[in-house]
Amino acid sequence: MQKRIRQAGSPCIRRRIVQTAIRLHREIGFRKTTVADIARAASMSPANVYRFFPSKQAIEEAVVAELFEEMSVAATLASCSGRLALHRLKATLKVISQLQENRLANDSKRHELVVAAVHENWAVALSYADRIRDTVRAIIAAGQASGELRPGSPTAMTCCLLEAMDGYLGPSRINTATVRPTFDQMMDFCAGALRHAPCGQSIDLAADLRPKAVAQG
Repeated sequence: MQKRIRQAGSPCIRRRIVQTAIRLHREIGFRKTTVADIARAASMSPANVYRFFPSKQAIEEAVVAELFEEMSVAATLASCSGRLALHRLKATLKVISQLQENRLANDSKRHELVVAAVHENWAVALSYADRIRDTVRAIIAAGQASGELRPGSPTAMTCCLLEAMDGYLGPSRINTATVRPTFDQMMDFCAGALRHAPCGQSIDLAADLRPKAVAQG
């Protein structure tokens, strides 16, 4: 009976540990946060924390998994908005970009954890990347089936699109460039490459990126 009670309470205790870690990550950063810090703040012993998480990184992975899940769910919902593939692609990637930018601006210390997870190829980061690729690939395949997007390998086209948009999607590249196209400009540029019909008037990105003349007077 005691074992059953302990197992029933395990999700609550795991959640308490994760929530405590999130609070400490926001206050002092994930690199400075130790298991002992988490245990003390959660009114637990370090040994009890290790009963639920085998290592400090396991706790960090649980924390960052929530952030990746948030982005995956938002991207999936956005991918269902509208009927045209290009609109769905733009909505999907836009929501990811906005979530990354908002986290960097309002929760920079947890953003550092996301950057580390991606840079070090944590399993949760790789799983998230796979889910986003699958979502984008499905939209592209649907657009090809309807005749909206040009023929070609959906996998290759997905890789090309995500690589081109990485400056707006990759957590380590958000807001790092001083001069670059806006998200909408870059997405419109990519849409021209994906669209099956011949492109109309080309977008002069160079004109928008040239330094503006300073008014004299």
